[in-house]
Amino acid sequence: MNSIFLRIYGGMLAALVLVALLGVVTLNLVNDVRAEQYRERLARGTFRLMADNLQPMSDVERRRALALWSRLLGIPLELRAAEGEPLDGRQRSRLDQGQVLVEQTGPHAARIYSQVDPQRRLLTGEVQQVSEQLARATVYLLIDELVRYPVEEQPRRLAALKHAKRFGFDLSLVRLEHADLDADQRRRVDEGDTVMALSKRGDAIRVFAGIVETPWVLEIGPLYQMNPYPPQLLVLIGALGLSLIGLTVYLLVRRLERRLQALESAATEIASGRLEARAPARGADSVGRLASTFNAMAEHLQRSLSIQREMVRAVSHELRTPVARLRFGLEMIADADTPVARRKYMDGMDHDIQDLDRLVDEMLTYARLEQGSPALEFLPLELDALLDQVIAELAPLRPAVRLERVPGEAPQGEAGVVEAAPRYLHRALQNLVSNALRYAESQVRLSYRIEEGRCRIDVDDDGPGVPEDAWERVFSPFLRLDDSRTRDSGGHGLGLSIVRRIVYWHGGRALVGRSDLGGARFSLVWPCRQDD
Repeated sequence: MNSIFLRIYGGMLAALVLVALLGVVTLNLVNDVRAEQYRERLARGTFRLMADNLQPMSDVERRRALALWSRLLGIPLELRAAEGEPLDGRQRSRLDQGQVLVEQTGPHAARIYSQVDPQRRLLTGEVQQVSEQLARATVYLLIDELVRYPVEEQPRRLAALKHAKRFGFDLSLVRLEHADLDADQRRRVDEGDTVMALSKRGDAIRVFAGIVETPWVLEIGPLYQMNPYPPQLLVLIGALGLSLIGLTVYLLVRRLERRLQALESAATEIASGRLEARAPARGADSVGRLASTFNAMAEHLQRSLSIQREMVRAVSHELRTPVARLRFGLEMIADADTPVARRKYMDGMDHDIQDLDRLVDEMLTYARLEQGSPALEFLPLELDALLDQVIAELAPLRPAVRLERVPGEAPQGEAGVVEAAPRYLHRALQNLVSNALRYAESQVRLSYRIEEGRCRIDVDDDGPGVPEDAWERVFSPFLRLDDSRTRDSGGHGLGLSIVRRIVYWHGGRALVGRSDLGGARFSLVWPCRQDD
């Protein structure tokens, strides 16, 4: 399973199957609860009416009433003690509160409990067809209750019974001519029969029964059949949901996978040696940012390898001249006739060895700075003292060139103090001043300026300057400009590269431009406070 789409889709499929299983279980529980509530709603009013009628009766009258109701209604009714029934605490509490309890005993059958009196005697009945049998029982009991009242009071009494016994369906008294019945059904009601009429949509029934010697027809209903939620509906919804989710995920992941494949292809090309390969960096999402980061890494890798190749070529070239001079010196020492001549050649060889030592030192320093940020310890540094120290160290190297500095510029009331790594900043300034002394004709000038939280050190000389088209390249390693700053001036071409790296790790930049002395101006610019 190497495809991202297949992994995501497989995970979503597993999650959907789990949700579907939980949904089926939940659906069954919901249907069970709905069926129990439906049966209780149908049986509540009828059994409460029977229980309330039994309460004031004597034991003999109760037995006669139960026998009569059982025979007339086809429902086996019994009066039992609550202690002998297998009921839990919650069910007993519901019965004490006047509720009717219905326990399903078959697909359509149920045992119904209703408490009769404070002695916790229970009226129980086995109902096989809840809707039809309870409808007949309700008709019989209601008519038996209504005929005890005058005709004009019967509608009001029925409304009171409906409210008091909490029937789960509608009860009303209508005149025969207003009943929603056809001619044959009206005739049967008028003859004293009980009629069950199906609704026009076929989803409910109404029960009609005439009350003898009154103009009223008792209408019960509509009684709706309890239709459980079908599991097939859940399966259909799950299948449609899975299809839509799968299509959406496929459309989204397909583009994502193509972009990742392009990134993988670019990585493979780089691994095979094609360092110029790049991944398409489109979009601002995580893949786009990954591609941009990958390209930056590839760019850095290509640049580093290019620098390494250039360093190898340049070092080979730089080593060739002093090594050749050393070989020549050794040969000349062997042929020298006098101690003075031998000393001359030995001094020249010592100079070549020092030159090689400086080259190695610069190479190690540049490699260390190019590899990553060194452990810099930023401390308060007085710029006046730093510039004076560099002038004192380097002025003797070319006595013919006047090395001076002008007073620094700082905000009023503030000394020329900045935060920097003293060792590395000293090295950077040394390199700039050495470079200026090497190419200056008669003057090198140092200055600094602090403003708006940034420090700038300028090193000006009156030498040939740097062509404008080389301002960006002059900080590249081993670069020397043959037209203005010749190779005969000495140096190895690493000094300015080291300067650029040092000021970079200070959060600043190294710049080059034209000096008002006529030559080049090299500048270091960095924040005065390193925590800003």
